[in-house]
Amino acid sequence: MTRYGLRARVITLTLAPTLIIGLLLSAFFSFNRYHDLERQVINSGMSIIEPLAIASEEGLKNNSRESVRRIISYAHRKNSKFVRSIAVFDYKHELFVTSNFHPNFEALTFPRNEPIPLSISSHLVDNTLILRAPVIAESGLVASPQGPATNPAMGYVAIELDLSSLRLQQYQEIFSACLVLLTGLGLSAVFAFRLMHDVTRPISHMKNMVDRIRRGHLDVRIEGKMHGELDSLKNGINAMAVSLSEYHVEMQHSIDQATSDLRETLEQLEIQNVELDIAKKRAQEAARVKSEFLANMSHELRTPLNGVIGFTRQMLKTKLTNSQTDYLQTIEKSANNLLNIINDILDFSKLEAGKLALENIPFEFQETLEEVVSLQATSAHEKGLEITLKVDPKIPTGLVGDPLRIQQVLTNLVGNSIKFTERGNIDISVELRSQKEDSVELQFMVRDTGIGISERQQAQLFQAFSQADASISRRYGGTGLGLVITQKLVSQMGGEISLTSRLHQGSTFWFTIKLHATDMPVSELIEAASLAQRTLMLVEPNMQAASVTQQMLVQAGLIVTYRSSIPEEPEAHDYVLLNLSPNRSEEYQLVEEWVVKAQSCAPQVVVGMPSTALAMSDHLIQTFGVDCITKPLSRRKLLQTLASNQEHLSLPEVIEEVAEHEKLPLTVMAVDDNPANLKLISALLQERVERVVTCTNGLEAVEQASKTHFDIILMDIQMPHMDGVTACRKIKAETLNSETPIIAVTAHAMSGERDRLLSAGMDDYLTKPIEEHVLQQVLLHWSPQAITGDVEKLDLHKTPEPILQTQVIPEEHSNIIIDWQAALKQSANKEDLAKDMLQMLVDSIPEVSSIVEQALDLNNFDIDTLVHHIHKLHGSCSYSGVPRLKKVCAEVEKALRSGSAITDIEPELFELQDEMEKVAASAEPYLDGNQIS
Repeated sequence: MTRYGLRARVITLTLAPTLIIGLLLSAFFSFNRYHDLERQVINSGMSIIEPLAIASEEGLKNNSRESVRRIISYAHRKNSKFVRSIAVFDYKHELFVTSNFHPNFEALTFPRNEPIPLSISSHLVDNTLILRAPVIAESGLVASPQGPATNPAMGYVAIELDLSSLRLQQYQEIFSACLVLLTGLGLSAVFAFRLMHDVTRPISHMKNMVDRIRRGHLDVRIEGKMHGELDSLKNGINAMAVSLSEYHVEMQHSIDQATSDLRETLEQLEIQNVELDIAKKRAQEAARVKSEFLANMSHELRTPLNGVIGFTRQMLKTKLTNSQTDYLQTIEKSANNLLNIINDILDFSKLEAGKLALENIPFEFQETLEEVVSLQATSAHEKGLEITLKVDPKIPTGLVGDPLRIQQVLTNLVGNSIKFTERGNIDISVELRSQKEDSVELQFMVRDTGIGISERQQAQLFQAFSQADASISRRYGGTGLGLVITQKLVSQMGGEISLTSRLHQGSTFWFTIKLHATDMPVSELIEAASLAQRTLMLVEPNMQAASVTQQMLVQAGLIVTYRSSIPEEPEAHDYVLLNLSPNRSEEYQLVEEWVVKAQSCAPQVVVGMPSTALAMSDHLIQTFGVDCITKPLSRRKLLQTLASNQEHLSLPEVIEEVAEHEKLPLTVMAVDDNPANLKLISALLQERVERVVTCTNGLEAVEQASKTHFDIILMDIQMPHMDGVTACRKIKAETLNSETPIIAVTAHAMSGERDRLLSAGMDDYLTKPIEEHVLQQVLLHWSPQAITGDVEKLDLHKTPEPILQTQVIPEEHSNIIIDWQAALKQSANKEDLAKDMLQMLVDSIPEVSSIVEQALDLNNFDIDTLVHHIHKLHGSCSYSGVPRLKKVCAEVEKALRSGSAITDIEPELFELQDEMEKVAASAEPYLDGNQIS
């Protein structure tokens, strides 16, 4: 009933049997009648031809054609309705006599090459039936002129019968059968429609009434006289409609009552919503005022605290009594603790106000984590704790993100674990959770064996200004902001943070973050080829630390044998790595015995020392000539230490400094709008090429390129008047320098920036700050000698990895204002050039400070002007060893470029002014040469 209606089913079930039976009977009787008529015609022909064959024997024997003709002519006339022709043939198949003329007597004969059959045969062609009967002699032999024949047939009679009348009669029989079938179907249809009238019409009527009741017309009723079960069904539907009508009235009454009650409730809710909205606005305003107050107060407090710390350190450099030194060290430590608290409050207020922007810069992942572990190692080793770091080898070496904030999160978690752990291990592990194209998701885990946290206390961990337990707070101290800041930072980096812990059994904090991989090399390669297949005995009493160290060494190709202590019997190895445990205070004599045993096992011994045993480290180096490195072991430092004393070591290729007479015969143009950048590039180039041309903007570069042919062009990207990409296109459009390689000089090192620059027409790229060996590789690679074949020229669009190996130095998070060693390295270890770069930075500070002051005083100050000056200051910081000022410049520039208003970044601008003042004050000794080490 779902696909076809009741009417269709009744018609089908009524007519189908009649149609099937009628078709079968009609077919059966028509088939039989059809063949019966054919048999009757054949039998009639047989009754004619058999007497003719007998009667024609005498005529054929006596060769009397006339007598035979009379016989067949009589037979033809008597059966002329269906006999067309009668012919008699002799035994040679020659026509003997015929009843009438026939156009084709050949159709009536037997095949001439075959004997005459001795039985009657028939042959049907279209509407013609041909019967042939042999004329047989009584003696059984036929005489011929050549002798008696072997065939007893003297000849044969052939009759051609016309079947047209037969076909007509057959068609009449078929037509009669079809007429009977149609009559039967018509009678069945009459009865079927009568049945539908008596059954299906009332059912359809009841269906329509039920449908109207379903749509809400509860007053309709089914009328009319019905029979049998249909009348019972009608009465049931009417009774159902009455019940539904009564229920509907009762339900409507209930709905009206509920609607009235709900209306009163809604009115009360509206009043409450208005009150809640007012309270919400007051709370938001209070939170905004609180955040602004915290930001301003923390900023105002940092300035005098930095002065206290700075002058305390200056005092410690003077000649003091022991008591004065102790007092000043206490002041410095207390001020640093207070500064850390204020920094936490500042970060918390920025996070609450949504003003903390994350950086996206490339960094070396494992070394970034090792910095955190190295800084926390002293605190852990003082308490006798072993601290380990395990990094999943599947994690890419270079990542893009905010390394400083990752270090801040990890420092907070590791610091908490150290604070609340009295014995055991602090184990840090990082695993690759997922990777899709260049996006990676990492999971960090920090496990400790400390006091643990109960389930009730865990609910309070991520609340501001609170800790798990008041007694713990009194015992261990702290503001309770660390985990809140950690949680918000992790959330901003696209991850989550949680923990698992059991009381008195330790805790495991874990968090996930999402970063991007970069194909830009972010650190110098470790040349450890000589370590492959070397044997090393690892002596480590701590199982977890041994597992981490063994994995690190095996990945470098070493064959590692693990021992928990020095074996009594010497074992031959290439190296012995002897790690001392921080929770055991061994005497010098005991450690010396271990070292002597280790030296008997291998020619090179490396001792891993706790960070609290530096005096013992110096003693072992001077006494036994061993290598000592501080635990936890840095991968780079450990491998370099192992490979340092090997004579057959394949050292990294070092590009020696080009002497004056070894200058490359090149003409190079350097383009940069920042005077410090331009001066450094120019100084480095003048030592390596014959001629250097400098330009301060893109327009000037295009003008110079239209007059002079250059071998190489170094092009800055962000410049006023005309950017580097536009200048590159215009230079390439001119025939004079259309084939000149143009190298982009950019501070961006992400893979997307590289692809964008190459697709825009650049031939290669350098990252700021430029290092000496990197510049030398560029000059050698793109020199005309490389093009002619002296140096192989690589296909940049085919090779996804960059050609140059650069090192990105992570920004310091300490209180160092000027890092002179970094300044020297960025200036190719040229002291005079480093001084010049620092002096140029100091000279530009008053102008930038004035612009910042105007931006703070004026409401409608031009943001583009402010961005331009801060961008130039940021570029100068890259070559002057001022990490803190560089970091603040980067934060301010990023906020302004992302659309932040000046009022939104007032705390950062104030901090920028403070940092510029500190740099200007701290630079004087370095410029005078008094504090250069």
